[in-house]
Amino acid sequence: MKGTILRTGLLMILAAAWTVSIAPMARSEQGGGGKHATDGYGPPCSLWSAAGNWSLTDNGTVVGVGPRVAVGVFTLDDKGNVTNGVATSSLNGTIYDETFSGTMTVSSNCTGTFTANIYISGVLSYTFTVNTAFDQNVGHMRGVFTSAVEQPSGTPLETVIALDAEKQ
Repeated sequence: MKGTILRTGLLMILAAAWTVSIAPMARSEQGGGGKHATDGYGPPCSLWSAAGNWSLTDNGTVVGVGPRVAVGVFTLDDKGNVTNGVATSSLNGTIYDETFSGTMTVSSNCTGTFTANIYISGVLSYTFTVNTAFDQNVGHMRGVFTSAVEQPSGTPLETVIALDAEKQ
């Protein structure tokens, strides 16, 4: 009788340990539940792990126009949509209140692209694309502007502008 109780108890402990050990794997495969990329709930670098509210700054030069600096915020959803973008910028000393929206991609190697349309006073002013890299558990993004196009003329603008953003 004592041996039966010991075997039953041992089997219950093993079953409980097995159940606890596979629970994180099941959640990870489902991709839900976690907030950070390294918490075991989802891919390390993905739209899912990058989704949230972000603060940004950019700094550099629009060649032939002058220096640019901007600060702002935006929201990224887990489908790659950038919404609620607002920024204040200075281009060659002129201050602008901007709104923007666009799309973002995030690759499993923690690189991606950020493409947005920038509106000033509700009018499309320009479109830009930034190549990005994520670090700090997908809580920090760095980038370099790879293209900018003045709208509606479609004139390409040469830029030397860096982006820096933090997840809020």
